[in-house]
Amino acid sequence: MSQVLVMALSRSCFLQRTAAFTPSSSMIFRRSRLPGQEAAMRTIWKARYGHGSAKQQFPSLIQRRSSLSDTDKNEVEALITEKGNQIRSLKEAGTSKEDLAPHVAELLALKSKLDPEAGKKSAKKANNNKSRKKNKGQKQPAPSSDAEQSEAITPRAEDYSKWYSDIIRAASIAEQSAVRGCMVIKPWGMSIWDSIRVELDGKIKAQGAENCYFPLLIPKSFLSKEAEHVDGFAKECAVVTHHRLTAAPDGGGLIADPEAELEEPLIIRPTSETVIWSTFKKWIVSHRDLPLKVNQWANVMRWEMRTRPFLRTSEFLWQEGHTAHATSDGALADAETMLHEYASLAEEFLAIPVVRGVKSPAERFAGAEETFTIEALMQNGWALQSGTSHFLGQSFGKAFDVKFQDAEGAQREVWGTSWGVSTRLVGALIMTHSDDNGLVLPPKVAPLQVVIVPIQPKKNDLESKAALDKALDNLVVSLKAVGLRVKVDDRDYIRNGAKYYEWERKGVPLRIELGPRDIKNGVCVFKYRTGPAAEKQSVSLDESAAAAVSGLENFQVHLLEAARDRLAAGVDCKDSTYENMRVMLEGDEASGYPGAGLFLVPWKCDAANEERIKEECKATIRCYPLDSNGPGAVNGKKCFYSGEDATHMALFGRAF
Repeated sequence: MSQVLVMALSRSCFLQRTAAFTPSSSMIFRRSRLPGQEAAMRTIWKARYGHGSAKQQFPSLIQRRSSLSDTDKNEVEALITEKGNQIRSLKEAGTSKEDLAPHVAELLALKSKLDPEAGKKSAKKANNNKSRKKNKGQKQPAPSSDAEQSEAITPRAEDYSKWYSDIIRAASIAEQSAVRGCMVIKPWGMSIWDSIRVELDGKIKAQGAENCYFPLLIPKSFLSKEAEHVDGFAKECAVVTHHRLTAAPDGGGLIADPEAELEEPLIIRPTSETVIWSTFKKWIVSHRDLPLKVNQWANVMRWEMRTRPFLRTSEFLWQEGHTAHATSDGALADAETMLHEYASLAEEFLAIPVVRGVKSPAERFAGAEETFTIEALMQNGWALQSGTSHFLGQSFGKAFDVKFQDAEGAQREVWGTSWGVSTRLVGALIMTHSDDNGLVLPPKVAPLQVVIVPIQPKKNDLESKAALDKALDNLVVSLKAVGLRVKVDDRDYIRNGAKYYEWERKGVPLRIELGPRDIKNGVCVFKYRTGPAAEKQSVSLDESAAAAVSGLENFQVHLLEAARDRLAAGVDCKDSTYENMRVMLEGDEASGYPGAGLFLVPWKCDAANEERIKEECKATIRCYPLDSNGPGAVNGKKCFYSGEDATHMALFGRAF
């Protein structure tokens, strides 16, 4: 018996050492067992490792199902997931079983690389299914894999809120973090924000503002100096009370060191008016120092109980501009100018049409005399406040005693503004343009405007490979020469179908396919993400750069026009009664699609009535639209709620 044990151990060790170098080692191992050897090995196993199975504790000792390395295994698993995704997409598109068959065969072949028995099991399962169908006379739906379920995008019409979350996940834009209410912005999402930031930063600097940076921590006493401001933000503030931690006396982890309590608590920046105006007091002395315009790109913290990525999170990224002026007219003009700059960014760069307006007194920024806003309409009929600009009057100047000496030598108090947009614009971008297949990005903001997918020639066709490489280089050079952002997806471990699927979900506006046959014909294949030109089209390689520029310009225009049509259709301007609006909005939830939309109605400004409407049907005044509130706009009109003479035309609706 001992001799058999020694032989078993020796042979096992030898086979383990050679397995990595012998492609068919598992076959050798199975065929080379000595009589009684496997039973002897089980005896040794139990003596050394107990009664756990070898397959569970050390599978390579008994049997190797695959000779793949860890790297190869990971790549195959990735291919399996991608092929499963592609099959699901084809099924959703109504592809026939006959056309699906080759894709299913590829999936089974991939699975067999990981587990040689998988193909046999799948075939057996298929036969069993056929048998059951024949016996029952009913068609049984095949269960989808976990990967397919996790990668699926919920249709908008089924659940708009879930669709939004699925787009963010499927396009790899962001994910939840370990900190409640905060998110991790992934590289693709950050690239989108970077595009917005670069575009807007140029507009801000063109208005004379300079970038700077102010502290994240603000003394609590600063917020207390402006009464309306502290009331508006008190419930959202995160507070720092200690400057170090220490071990708990009972050994139960870390606690705030009782001896390290701060003399004055510090507020994590919810907005920076207070800390900036305390600095303006040092910077402003004379009328020659005005106007003073600064801007900072930063993060802020406003504690939220119910969060939604990009739309409402406890921490978010933004820019905030702050200006000081010698006159009221100068400050008001600056606030209005930035309103129009934000609207221009939304419409011309992001292809998001907006309503420019003024907030009601109840909806104003805390401490402002006037708040200007741009409101966008999402596909579910809800509004999204997408940027604000505030005329602060002299409130912060007085609170921090900021004065200047005018040309006659008299001391004057300054006038101020503040204005900002945030990563909420990324959420607006997603909900304005995307569809059930994934993210849709306007070309101007897309991190990549063109992705090129080369179709490789046969493995040993070196001549065609050289021709493809040359054509690819020339194509990339020509596209970059006209200012386009381009990527060649030459990953050789992912099939082209999976690449198409990935870039479609990420919203890249234009995909170009190029293979040996195309090169012989002097063409490449264009495929736009959506729109009138979404069907594949052959384009001459010599004209490809010019065609791409023209096509992407048309793509941008198409997205803006489609969104404008939705906005026009989504605003009810037909003198709706309050009862009509209430009935339509009281059951209108974020998950609904397409939703009731917005209502432009005559209104008498009344904060108490505004609050009652909010309680009754959850609608708020999004703004008093500028283009609907000119001279005589409400002459002879009665408030749709109170019946009194109207003071404004108000845009009501549900909002994120």
